[in-house]
Amino acid sequence: MENTLHEKVSQDILLKAYNHMMLAKAMADIYEENRNVCKYVHSTSRGHEAIQLATAYQLKKEDWVSPYYRDESILLGIGFEPYQLMLQLLAKADDPFSGGRSYYSHPSSRDENKPKIIHQSSATGMQTIPTTGVAQGIKYIQDFNLQQFENNPVVVCSLGDNSVTEGEVSEALQFAALHQLPIIFLVQDNEWGISVTKDEARTCDAYDFVAGFTGLSRMRVDGTDFVESFEAMKKAVDFVRTERKPLVVCAKTVLIGHHTSGVRREFYRDEEDLTKHRSKDPGEILRKQLLESGADEDLLKQITKKARLEAEEAFEKAQNAEDPKPETVMQHIFAPTPITEEAGTREPANGEKIVMVDAAIHAIQELMWKHPEALLYGQDVGERIGGVFRETVTLGKKFGSKRVFNTAIQEAYIIGSTAGMSAVGLKPIVEVQFADYIYPGINQLITEISKSNYLSGGKFPVSNIIRVPIGAYGGGGPYHSGSVESILANIKGIKIAYPSNAADFKGLLKAAYYDPNPVIMLEHKGLYWSKVPGTEDAKTIEPAEDYVLPFGKGKVVIEADQNETEKGRTLLVVTYGMGVYWAKEAVKNFNGRVEVIDLRTLIPLDEELVFERVKAHGKCIVLTEEQLNNSFAEAFAHRISKNCFKYLDAPVETMGSLDTPAVPINLILEKEMLPNAEKLSKKIEEMLQY
Repeated sequence: MENTLHEKVSQDILLKAYNHMMLAKAMADIYEENRNVCKYVHSTSRGHEAIQLATAYQLKKEDWVSPYYRDESILLGIGFEPYQLMLQLLAKADDPFSGGRSYYSHPSSRDENKPKIIHQSSATGMQTIPTTGVAQGIKYIQDFNLQQFENNPVVVCSLGDNSVTEGEVSEALQFAALHQLPIIFLVQDNEWGISVTKDEARTCDAYDFVAGFTGLSRMRVDGTDFVESFEAMKKAVDFVRTERKPLVVCAKTVLIGHHTSGVRREFYRDEEDLTKHRSKDPGEILRKQLLESGADEDLLKQITKKARLEAEEAFEKAQNAEDPKPETVMQHIFAPTPITEEAGTREPANGEKIVMVDAAIHAIQELMWKHPEALLYGQDVGERIGGVFRETVTLGKKFGSKRVFNTAIQEAYIIGSTAGMSAVGLKPIVEVQFADYIYPGINQLITEISKSNYLSGGKFPVSNIIRVPIGAYGGGGPYHSGSVESILANIKGIKIAYPSNAADFKGLLKAAYYDPNPVIMLEHKGLYWSKVPGTEDAKTIEPAEDYVLPFGKGKVVIEADQNETEKGRTLLVVTYGMGVYWAKEAVKNFNGRVEVIDLRTLIPLDEELVFERVKAHGKCIVLTEEQLNNSFAEAFAHRISKNCFKYLDAPVETMGSLDTPAVPINLILEKEMLPNAEKLSKKIEEMLQY
């Protein structure tokens, strides 16, 4: 036994692993003994230590790893100290991962001497898409030689067995297999999903499940045996580091502790199950192997004792650490953007008018020529058709299929992968084909992207541009005409632009590129080509390449007559997108008595301009294309009322579509549902009577 064991793994590594296992056990025991102190929900790695440490010991500083919430042993194995982990356990100010904002074992790290860790949420399995995005980004970087590495980077995504049934996990597996990305999906299978057994949850384990993904290698390993796990993970990491291909490792583990401190084992597990799992305790298995190979028993006892003392000292120190200061709660919602002022030439001499769709194409083209880290992907955006609205036409031919390419119908992957791409220094520009189809990607947008900067303490802002064609015109029907800005505006941590003309579009898209935060560009399909009657003004002189328009700066596009305003006879319409053109048409009937503001961006929102002009006019309509009830427009109208109350001559009104569940396809019904200039004129006429 002695020779066989030492041939596989050195004594130093075995003792290192035993020390880490005893440390993980001591930490779990201390947390359990101090439940009144450990008041925040947490999980531990008890039963999973062997496979986690075996994985951690293979990783180098160039690598990336996404541990999930039961992976504290991975963190110990890559070099984090118990004290650092306990700072997060107790939500202390110096928690190195989130500054007291997130749960235990929810890490994020850019430590130069350790594998890097992006932010990931508690939503099980959701980390697979951003982490696959990291691997996608590394492949792109190496394909274009944008960065040199001492070792080929390997990406490891850790997840539990029950999370493999999530649809978004399959999207990640599919993309990794199709594009042959350098990633290991480490599935830790302890046969439980909270209180759900494997028999209740799935037809097979992850190894059998992934058999149908062509190009995705796989292996099984006993994750409770450190020696076997170490050998397996060495082969796995060496394979991916050398071959640059994806691999799934299905590691059988046991759950010795609770699911979490809040869902305790006694709630759902009987003694027979607990006994079965305890019999495969990785620490006990390794201890027996060490003793059989000739290790000194007193040495192992000393290691165990020392681990307990180290954990106790760290826990006491963590308890005494400072809590976060209340005033820090609003830090890191957004990363600072360099684009704060309008700059460059908006109307070059002898410039030509262009349609809005061309403004986007030209802006992206200029950016991609200048920035090799920029790339564009989504459904049907590639060279063959260049987008269903021709909104990316010519770009695929100019930049090639590695920089402009089609994806499968995978909105979650399209959106969520940008978190990983951004983390490695790229700037992904992606597209969801219709606003109505953004819903499968909402989970990634909320759980991963919007929270990343905040919950990583500013380490991982997600720098992306998500293009979303939106809006109704001409019988598009219920699944191609929807407005979704209210849903998006409720997601904190993202920015939203909604340009109404070519110049604004180009300037905002350029600003979005240089903004380190996630940006959604809502692009009204009816304005792309100015084919809708009355939208000729969406065509503008094309701004110069250097033109940028900062977010949060609205514009007065129609001014009221000052004399009329001084007499108290004017009204303000606040709108955006197609609403700008309804308003422009409607005001022709009122001889200088109506002013119109184009918001241009919804987050951030130019409240200062709106409040100033409402106070001047005393009457206001917030106009939107969306259905009204519980909308962005209604919420903004409330804020206007609150901030301008003593200046108002009438309640702030809102106007939008009828509250139908969808836009009907019949043109007569569509017209009845939507606002228009005629309906707005009637509303203005009513309000001017006040």
